[in-house]
Amino acid sequence: MAERRLTVRPGALAARVAVQPALWIGILYLAARAVTTAFLILAGSLSTPSSRFGDAPALGDLVVGWDARWYWIIAVVGYPTTLPLTDDGLVAENAWAFLPVYPFLAQTVSLPFGHWAAGALLVSLVAGYAACYVLYRLLRTRLSVIASTWAVVFFACGPLAALFQVGYAETLNLLWLFLALWALIRRRWGWLYVLIPLMGFTRPGILAFSLMLALYGIWRWVQRKRDPLPVREIIHIIATGLLAAAVGFAWQIIAAVVTGRSDAYLATELAWRRIWMPGEADFVPLHGFLEAVEFWFGRMWQVDPLVGYVLLVALVAAVAALLLWAKPVRALGVEIRLWSVGYIVYLLLVFFPQSSIFRLLVPLSPLWGAFAVPRSRIWRWSVLAACLVGQWWWIYNMYGLGNMTWQVP
Repeated sequence: MAERRLTVRPGALAARVAVQPALWIGILYLAARAVTTAFLILAGSLSTPSSRFGDAPALGDLVVGWDARWYWIIAVVGYPTTLPLTDDGLVAENAWAFLPVYPFLAQTVSLPFGHWAAGALLVSLVAGYAACYVLYRLLRTRLSVIASTWAVVFFACGPLAALFQVGYAETLNLLWLFLALWALIRRRWGWLYVLIPLMGFTRPGILAFSLMLALYGIWRWVQRKRDPLPVREIIHIIATGLLAAAVGFAWQIIAAVVTGRSDAYLATELAWRRIWMPGEADFVPLHGFLEAVEFWFGRMWQVDPLVGYVLLVALVAAVAALLLWAKPVRALGVEIRLWSVGYIVYLLLVFFPQSSIFRLLVPLSPLWGAFAVPRSRIWRWSVLAACLVGQWWWIYNMYGLGNMTWQVP
């Protein structure tokens, strides 16, 4: 009888989730948010006067902390027409680094409550639930009910799960991204013409989607004998790829027109990088990662930078091998794998790796499906435990101990 119960329960759960996925995903999501709330409260209680948030901040203080404050400023004040400058004459940190969809949507939602933080929290929470549900639907095109559900659990409880409950644009952007990948898998091209601008004006990274569409077009062309590629789809692939590229550069043009400086956006982004690299004044693709090797290995750890270059090449090669050949990753389908390739290449070209790298990796969340493919219960529960440990570590460091140099989310 005991053996029969143990074999029936997973099947029964799978059947229930399959019949009412929105309900079950909602229950799991609320449970995950309760855990995150407890972690945030605990981190706040452990915060000291030396942290960014001071002694024992309230939950509301954490919601509008770090970059959330910039979104709040945008919602209330808008974007500056004149860029602020440092004493050295370089562009200082300002609102142009942040895109407008999230702050203005949060401002609209906040109107009945009288405070932007309430709207930001609601947008992040609701978008997070919707992203979980769409991720489930996205993965169900390739994986079983149980594997897709576990992937959502890992996503909702992951190390960066605090983003579901603070004033950051990540969860809203993930919703658009998951919808776009789902539309691509189902070849519902019309949706991409709406979702691409939404992504492009919510969070940076739409150029990675443009690169992914280029790779996808090449793959479809190579596979055209097994998977016919009609002219109509060729047109859509090219058009959406060009749209994503145009949207990706549009914010730079808007910033230049409004401020009168052609480099307004890139100079603003570099203002944050100068926390670690004070002398950097111009943006050059790939320069951030190469400089990071010199900075972290040479200056901070007193190790020959050559070691860092070798490790960087080895890491890129290992990630490429996993995306190309690892069976659990291959099970996710070519669209998710190509998105992962495109996004990693994008990060290598534009990002300076520091503590924010963990948050910048969140758009790779569809890869949680690969962690859910193995059927071992021990494996899945171990991954969940690792997610929760990582979540507490991240929350404690960024919201309990947070400082402007080494613990920036």
